Amino acid sequence: MKNKKKSLIWQLPFLTLLIVGTVLILRQQRNMPYQRIQGTVFGTVYHITYQGDKDLQPDIEKALSQVDFSLSPFNDKSVITKVNNNEDIAVDKMFTDVFRIAMQVSKETQGAFDITVAPLVNLWGFGFKQEKDPDRQTIDSLMRFVGYDKVSLDRNGHVHKTDPRVMLDCSAVAKGFGTDVAAKVLERNDVTNYMVEIGGEVVAKGVNDKRQPWRIGINRPTDDPMQESTQLQSVLSITNKAMATSGNYRNFYYKDGKKYAHTIDPHTGYPVQHSLLSATVLANDCATADAYATAFMVMGIDKAKEVLEKHSELKAFFIYSDDNGDFKEWFSPSLADKITAP
Repeated sequence: MKNKKKSLIWQLPFLTLLIVGTVLILRQQRNMPYQRIQGTVFGTVYHITYQGDKDLQPDIEKALSQVDFSLSPFNDKSVITKVNNNEDIAVDKMFTDVFRIAMQVSKETQGAFDITVAPLVNLWGFGFKQEKDPDRQTIDSLMRFVGYDKVSLDRNGHVHKTDPRVMLDCSAVAKGFGTDVAAKVLERNDVTNYMVEIGGEVVAKGVNDKRQPWRIGINRPTDDPMQESTQLQSVLSITNKAMATSGNYRNFYYKDGKKYAHTIDPHTGYPVQHSLLSATVLANDCATADAYATAFMVMGIDKAKEVLEKHSELKAFFIYSDDNGDFKEWFSPSLADKITAP
């Protein structure tokens, strides 16, 4: 008994020191300031807020430039450009990761998401080669080269196409992937509280400077081609999640009095025409959220709900137009306590 008491007596100072040290570390972490950085990438603006004492902007921008070099069809020297030009190359890991995510989402949405839709996106004036002069005959001819089953990736990193005229465009997933990449830079530097936003795609972890979940706004889907509107429909409080939004209210044009939006249905070759105006998706990673948000805009609200029923890891917030042209909302039930007014 005496030996046990002596052992406890010797342990108490160490336990006290451990507790005091832990408290001091937690207090230091709590008092560490939040940094805010921003810049341009992928033809849009990024905003990053994180708690830390290191300037991580150079590392983040270096990582994002690698994403651009891998996946940007606007970059003449990028990996995806070489693939589209049918050069014999082995793709890099970034391309491989995005390709696999894209193929998985394509399968889960019966081809509503499809990275081979590039020729049609270009034809309608929304891609990396803007033509903007579609007709039924041209659309039908291009449809022969559209379909996610027309492209594959072997173990050695070589892309195989059923026809050399098949072209890839990962723009509907690359921005979300880039957001994930920036978040991983923060993770590698032991940052536990941060919010990364690139062109509306978000990864949030931990808490903000008020020690609360991050508040992320969802834009009201009013026609805004100049991207000047800041009017919000709702605000979501999220943490440890990724979020992406797709909508037809910013990238569109009018021709002969008719509105043409950038979301192209891979099954028809035409821009989608339905009541769903905006699809926001929450997932464990932003690339997946980005891809599903695009797919849901193609599918429409009813078919999108069917997919959500099969994937409990996904949450969604939809804004649609009713018969009177008024904005209406639908959201996954589990988001109810995370939604607040703007």
